[in-house]
Amino acid sequence: MSRRCELTGKGVMVGNNVSHAKNRTRRRFLPNLNDVSLTSDTLGQTHSFRIAASALRTVDHRGGLDAFLAKAPDADLSPKALKIKRAIAKANAA
Repeated sequence: MSRRCELTGKGVMVGNNVSHAKNRTRRRFLPNLNDVSLTSDTLGQTHSFRIAASALRTVDHRGGLDAFLAKAPDADLSPKALKIKRAIAKANAA
């Protein structure tokens, strides 16, 4: 399983550990991923995602999963999230 947020696309970053003597060694900055279940009001279903804590705050701020996916760019979403986004759009159009 990749260390990537399914809603925002946030992934692993790289940088340096810097010692007091300014020695630099490579390190990885991992995203704060959590397994959560989010409910779609339009579909009436619960979906499980592996998302970053910052993405969870953004989903709450925008008013739920449906509102978040409506504004999210398709390039950032995982295939599973993209499928749900299209199902929500289809349900809203009908």
